[in-house]
Amino acid sequence: MDNNFYQNPLITRYASSEMAKVFSDDAKIKLWRKLWIVLAESQKELGLNITDEQISELKRYQNDINWKTAQEREKIVRHDVMAHVYAYGEKAKSAKPIIHLGATSCYVTDNAEIIMIYNALEIVKKKLITLINSLSSFALKYKDLVTLGFTHFQAAQPTTVGKRTSLWIQDLILDFENLEFLTNNIKLRGVKGTTGTQASFLKLFDGNSQKVVELEKLVLNKLGFEAAYGVTGQTYTRKFDYSVLSALSMIAQSAYKFANDLRLLQHLKEIEEPFEKEQIGSSAMAYKRNPMRSERICALARFVLSLPINASMTASTQWFERTLDDSANKRIVIPQAFLAIDGALNLYLNIAENMVVYENMIKKHLDEELPFMATEEILMECVAQGGDRQELHEKIRQHSLMSAIEVKQNGNPNDLLKRIANDPSFVAVKDKLDVLTDAKRFAGRAAEQVEEFYNNEVKPLIEKNKKYLGAKFEVKV
Repeated sequence: MDNNFYQNPLITRYASSEMAKVFSDDAKIKLWRKLWIVLAESQKELGLNITDEQISELKRYQNDINWKTAQEREKIVRHDVMAHVYAYGEKAKSAKPIIHLGATSCYVTDNAEIIMIYNALEIVKKKLITLINSLSSFALKYKDLVTLGFTHFQAAQPTTVGKRTSLWIQDLILDFENLEFLTNNIKLRGVKGTTGTQASFLKLFDGNSQKVVELEKLVLNKLGFEAAYGVTGQTYTRKFDYSVLSALSMIAQSAYKFANDLRLLQHLKEIEEPFEKEQIGSSAMAYKRNPMRSERICALARFVLSLPINASMTASTQWFERTLDDSANKRIVIPQAFLAIDGALNLYLNIAENMVVYENMIKKHLDEELPFMATEEILMECVAQGGDRQELHEKIRQHSLMSAIEVKQNGNPNDLLKRIANDPSFVAVKDKLDVLTDAKRFAGRAAEQVEEFYNNEVKPLIEKNKKYLGAKFEVKV
């Protein structure tokens, strides 16, 4: 690495090498050459004067990219596609006359971009399924562990750790289903010519329209795709890019929500992200255990969340059949969106497999709040034993106020249950207080919901997509 020049931290620090390779120049130009090969093959099959020798030579040099030749040529012609047409022709000399025959630059650039996006989406899908599977194991393990619920980050009715985890999983399932729809319905730009009319190919085939239609079908088949856009200008519609970035934004939302929740839980000392033996939390405060992975997820996710508006502006400002103000923007935005979401998912996976749960702290916080929540149960049981509901309600109110003062003003433990036990008005339930304040009584069907959710939704999804399990992830720093 040359430290005299700026290095993109998405590459050096956050994204996996697997994702970085998808958008590499090497991958892109190899795709361009593949597109030129399948075009020539298809044209030959439909009767154009292209020889087997020319096709063989194109294939021979598909992966032998003469970068220096292309770079020097681009300085002269100021056109990256034509520079690589020239460079390819310098290698595959017999095929030089038929490279890019009838095509426009967007035949290679746009089709290659869609293929790279598809490949990147498949990596994201692998990580989502692996993540859902990992979180599901955690949810099932802790489905019965009652924990304090929070609304407005104020104490609320208890839930379980597993049920809370299921909420994170639910978001990821929605994200995966959205990606499934996107990849299942993906279309290439196809073989359309300069302004999308296929005029150049119609001329090549002497006005035979059916051969032009067949040409596109052959190319799609050789590339492994089922469909192309029925109509295009010079480019595929840039609304597709918006749909891709919106899908990544949905994942960023899910990751951000999880990471924020975990940061709050770590502050409460209930659940923590992993902390390495030699990890340093602060240069000054040696005791610190900062949730840096979760914080980094939020940072990367925030970047991805900002990108759909960029894509919407590009899509809306394209003039007629195309303008070039999309090009430089797309070179930056689309790869970096994938690199950033990949970095966030790498961290999410790392945390999900190594979360640390402090059950005693969870119980401590429950014990601090549960007496207040149990007052209705206590009241109803007293009434069932013949007590006066209004009189008892007032006594509970007064005891609750005094206990709140002890907790908030004096910093003492919650003594509400002790006050109730010592009040003769509640003698009917004195021996039942432990039962009436059992945390599991207040978590409703949380544990059952976790099992039902897993069996009805999560498990079938994982079984259907088990080919994606075991995604590799990297946490570099």
